[in-house]
Amino acid sequence: MGEEAEEQPRPRPSPESAADGVGEATSDGVNSWPVVHYDVAPYKTYHFFQQFRTTSSNPNNFLKGVKWSPDGSCFLTCSDENTLRVFSLPYESDGSSINDPQSVPDSGGVLFLNSGNSSIMLVTNSYGASLVVSEGESVYDYCWYPHMSSSNPDLCVFATSTRDHPIHLWDANTGQLRCTYRAYDAMDEITAAFSIGFNPNGNKIFAGYNKTIRVFEVHRPGRDFQQYSTLLGNKEGQSGIISSIAFSPTYSGMLAAGSYSQTTAIYREDNMELLYVLHGQEGGVTQVQFSKDGNYLYTGGRKDPYVLCWDIRKTVDIVYKLYRSSEGTNQRIQFDIEPLGRYLGTGGQDGLVHIYDLQTGQWISSFRAALDTINGLAFHPFLPMAATSSGHRRYGGLDDSEENNTLSGHLLCLTCYCSPSRPLAWAALNYYDFVLELYLEPISNICSLVMRIVCLCGAFFLQWGMMQLALTLDVDSIFYHVMLYRRPLTCMLAFSMAHVYVIAFQYL
Repeated sequence: MGEEAEEQPRPRPSPESAADGVGEATSDGVNSWPVVHYDVAPYKTYHFFQQFRTTSSNPNNFLKGVKWSPDGSCFLTCSDENTLRVFSLPYESDGSSINDPQSVPDSGGVLFLNSGNSSIMLVTNSYGASLVVSEGESVYDYCWYPHMSSSNPDLCVFATSTRDHPIHLWDANTGQLRCTYRAYDAMDEITAAFSIGFNPNGNKIFAGYNKTIRVFEVHRPGRDFQQYSTLLGNKEGQSGIISSIAFSPTYSGMLAAGSYSQTTAIYREDNMELLYVLHGQEGGVTQVQFSKDGNYLYTGGRKDPYVLCWDIRKTVDIVYKLYRSSEGTNQRIQFDIEPLGRYLGTGGQDGLVHIYDLQTGQWISSFRAALDTINGLAFHPFLPMAATSSGHRRYGGLDDSEENNTLSGHLLCLTCYCSPSRPLAWAALNYYDFVLELYLEPISNICSLVMRIVCLCGAFFLQWGMMQLALTLDVDSIFYHVMLYRRPLTCMLAFSMAHVYVIAFQYL
């Protein structure tokens, strides 16, 4: 870090001064936003990881995504341990949001001191979750009520869909189960929805099943619903499991449904009339989202490295493709469109968040959000902030039999990366995957060369030691995260790669 670490952090311009400096702001007639500079890396303001640390019951826990509430007061996360957590943004006494890293309480938080391209990271938990809800089985989908408002407790609800369970409507303040919406199959057994979504009016819940969409009235919980088949009598239409549902934000009465059969269909909301089917995704569709003006549709698929843009007024050809690193994972990689509708952000396996200009389809910038897969990204409804979630499922491990205690070649490998923007050397040892990763800065002097040698020797020593310890204690998964700084030399241990970051973008 050297002398750069001693410099003071760059002060972020306030919204008022930023707007004055630009001289203009974007407005929709009701709200006004200062122009946001997306080609500058955002500041990390909050960091959450303690709640997601692995436990004996689920040693392979990871996050599945993050979603902001419609009023922007909190965000909702889902993890593989069948748990949903609500994190509320801290507020000052005057009602203003605390979104500066210097404002995080001393009892815990993440402090990022930025100086040029360098940063000092002090990793602790920012604060605890305000609500924790545990489901009985794996969570398929979850969503906020579209008119959710923290000032009205009756509207503070979110819905979840769980394997072998009906749709649950939860109270976001107390964690109590408000009601359930149950669908039954031909054997009169409860069948779970693979995707759910409220219509823009908030009076109906649309749920996706295998070749079927069921519609529930929000004010009539129970087993009353309307059922629509996605396949027509001549076997045309949309087959497969309906994996994602999205509604046009312009109240045009259209909804999009993605399917694991690699198709996306557009329906009328009132009578579920099939308008057209879109083909072109390389994998099963995992997310669909309309543009803010409702004229374009963006779709992403499983093991598909591209987010596709469709013009719903002319659905013959794909408008453009937006790349993301997702071709090697089965999990959902979430993308989102910022409030003004100009830019789209998406995560990926490489730990980067990519920002694209939706008017041209051109890449704008990218920044590293984590050292693991970024599976969730959500922009704040009106603040220049975004939340990301990271983590992925890890397979493998040693067999209990003695004859399989030897390591094969593909389980023990060394991967080196160089990042000029990192003033520190990272050594990450993952026993569960037997993968050793080093993030090193370019060699600039003799001290840097010595630091590389120390990192390599220390990493291999840790790898050998953790393998022996795991075999002795018969543990399933051990993860060590070792950070080596130039000055002073420190060491920190962590046990999880499931993280949630809240980042703030700069005003122009």
